[in-house]
Amino acid sequence: MNVRHLDSPIGELTLVGSDAGLSHVLFPGDTPVDVGLPPDLSSTNDDPTLERAAVQLGEYFAGERREFDVPLDLRGTDFQVEAWRALAAVPYGETRSYGEQAEAIGRPGAFRAVGAANGRNPIPVILPCHRIVGANGSLTGFAGGLDMKRWLLNHEQDQQALGI
Repeated sequence: MNVRHLDSPIGELTLVGSDAGLSHVLFPGDTPVDVGLPPDLSSTNDDPTLERAAVQLGEYFAGERREFDVPLDLRGTDFQVEAWRALAAVPYGETRSYGEQAEAIGRPGAFRAVGAANGRNPIPVILPCHRIVGANGSLTGFAGGLDMKRWLLNHEQDQQALGI
């Protein structure tokens, strides 16, 4: 597994990838050990998957990208992977509730389990768990904190308002 660091408007992100694809995006202050990875990962700027992820995240933060097409290496239970993949279907600049996400994966009563899966989303921003809100539209739980969640949502909505 390799690591690449990326400066962004929300702080330094740590991208972690394997031969199969991007496996983690860590927020500022998080370490590989925090998410169950070994501490001795190799830092590199020449891993093609991490380079692609860095470019696409840069484009996202610049308001030039709304969807990602980076290969992913998702490791979790079948349910978690299903919930994480469903995040990519939530349109840029829009929000869905945990209940709506549960319905989208064919498990309408599993909104709490979906919330727990989202809390373990290893690839935030690219798999946009920040677009999932409470049933009443309130901002709830986000690994990067609610201020970061608010920033990401505002960023997307501002870009839409500009017609970008």
